[in-house]
Amino acid sequence: MPFANFKLPEAALSKAQKEELIHKTTDLLVGYFGEIVRPTTMVLIEDVPDGGYGRADEVFVMPEEYRATD
Repeated sequence: MPFANFKLPEAALSKAQKEELIHKTTDLLVGYFGEIVRPTTMVLIEDVPDGGYGRADEVFVMPEEYRATD
């Protein structure tokens, strides 16, 4: 069973974008392993809240202009 795990800043993607990411990731893995894995492929998208991680030695907060809207 293929498993993909994405950790993204909270509000980085809209619901529709997450659905697209799931479909494209599944298609990618099916391309490598064949249709047999489609029913068992797991794609997990985790939203990391603001302040929950750092970048360049600073706590990261998603800038408002980059936040997705559903």
